[in-house]
Amino acid sequence: MASALLLILLIVDRAVGIYMLVIVVRAIMSWFRPNPRNPVVRFLNAVTDPVMNPVRDLIYYRLRLNLGGIDISPLVVIAALWAVRALVIPWLVGIVRSFG
Repeated sequence: MASALLLILLIVDRAVGIYMLVIVVRAIMSWFRPNPRNPVVRFLNAVTDPVMNPVRDLIYYRLRLNLGGIDISPLVVIAALWAVRALVIPWLVGIVRSFG
């Protein structure tokens, strides 16, 4: 049972890492004004918008930060995902190992 939970945590860790990479790719692509009808751009938007839009709303509408048109939501999301990978997942691995 413990090995199955460790495998799940490993998969979650890898998925979070891939998602961070997808966010970086989307941020870099936004510098070049890609065609919004391109299938790759549509995929990146569909995958990242559900996480990025609430962060944008928090930063720009609730906190009312004016950053001169610079979107820092990718940085905020990547920092949160990094915290999950660096703090939460190792903590859960330690709990699983202590019980198994």
